[in-house]
Amino acid sequence: MRLGANALQPGPRTKVAAVDSLEQRARRSFFHPFTSIAEQQTKGPHVFASASGILVRDAAGREYIDGMAGLWCVNVGYDRAEIGRAMAEQVGQLSYYHSFAGAANGPAIELADRLARLAPGDLNKVFFGCTGSDANETQIKLVWQYNNLLGRPKRKKIIARQGGYHGVTLGAVSMSALPHLHAHFDVPLDRFIHVEKPHYYWGAKEGMTEREFSAHLAADLEARIVREGPETVAAMIVEPVMGAGGVIVPPEGYFAAIQPIVRKYDLLLIADEVICGFGRLGEWFGSTAFGIQPDLMTCAKGLSSGYAPISAAIVSDRIWEVFRDASPKSGPFGHGFTYSAHPVCAAAALANLDIVEREGLVGNAARVGAYFQQRLRAAFAKHPLVGEVRGMGLIAGIELVADKWTKKPFDLALGRARQLSACAMDEGLICRPIYNTIAFAPPLIVTESDIDEIVARLARAMDTFAGKLGLGELDATT
Repeated sequence: MRLGANALQPGPRTKVAAVDSLEQRARRSFFHPFTSIAEQQTKGPHVFASASGILVRDAAGREYIDGMAGLWCVNVGYDRAEIGRAMAEQVGQLSYYHSFAGAANGPAIELADRLARLAPGDLNKVFFGCTGSDANETQIKLVWQYNNLLGRPKRKKIIARQGGYHGVTLGAVSMSALPHLHAHFDVPLDRFIHVEKPHYYWGAKEGMTEREFSAHLAADLEARIVREGPETVAAMIVEPVMGAGGVIVPPEGYFAAIQPIVRKYDLLLIADEVICGFGRLGEWFGSTAFGIQPDLMTCAKGLSSGYAPISAAIVSDRIWEVFRDASPKSGPFGHGFTYSAHPVCAAAALANLDIVEREGLVGNAARVGAYFQQRLRAAFAKHPLVGEVRGMGLIAGIELVADKWTKKPFDLALGRARQLSACAMDEGLICRPIYNTIAFAPPLIVTESDIDEIVARLARAMDTFAGKLGLGELDATT
């Protein structure tokens, strides 16, 4: 056999293998997402080594209750061997094949069919990706092409809400409306509109009821559509409960007020169920919990409980039919990813959904979630440093304030939520600081005794936090 001309040329010079610690190697080589580079270089990473149930353990052997289910995603808890077995079996059978040009695999077909049966309304067609970000990017392209196919090329603007989070790819981050996501990246792009967020505590005028605030938000939405020109507005995207924006539960009557506006102007409605989907709110989907009737739905996180990267853009029949009918002339749908419908990830998702159904985790989220909300409010709602305790099911947020009676917020530069989160870590409890809010989204397998322990650890952390502010131990009941 004749060797190629370059076959005997030396390869790239091999770098010396590192022999120092994981922490040192991370400082040298690991570029972390959503992390201060200066802090990472100074403090190094917090290396986690193992996990089981609702507990995670770091490399030093310290154990923590994971009050955030990873990043809102490990719904079935850690160390679920059957998900690993399903993935291993699939690797042994078909480790990978693409889904371009009509190719398919058994697990992806089964998962698409299962999601179509679970999803509300006429959401019956499933396009797979890897993350919530790419699924929302898919939704943008679907909305734009849908209007092109209907001969409405001016209809391209997409409405989102202040405080919403829909991902970090260029289109998805343009729909997101969190300042730290836009800084330094020259986003948002045009075609994306942001309206007022549905946060009753901060947004409602004094004396306004929740329903009155919802009516105000609906009127504001309609006024913005009219101002932009209805012929230029294509869709609105909503999270049933906002997650990364601070766990914002919509006020009473909100979705009943805005959906008629969306329909009046023939906008498509996208439900971003990345966090809420698969049981977090005590229903399979947040859309069901709030009576939302979406044309498109985005799923990720709880779809596989984080065991494998997979997402889904679920499409209604009326949208699908436009694409189908135009296909002979428009040609193939020109969008997709190398790992769309990955068979191993689909196998993981199927095994995950088996657990959710078999163990009744949606019902558990409803029952234990109600207990969770009651315990948090009883323990912290009257605390002088707490403005609001909010949430639904197994997602909750506690808003910290400088003055409870005047609703004076803390200066964000002080990082009060980060300080409280660090105190909670010292107590063996993981929560997430978001602006002046600490957020919780524990795995759906939590029990009432687990909730009691979470609240007890947070109470100790709150006392430590208050002490660091020079307030001493505060009585949360007065």
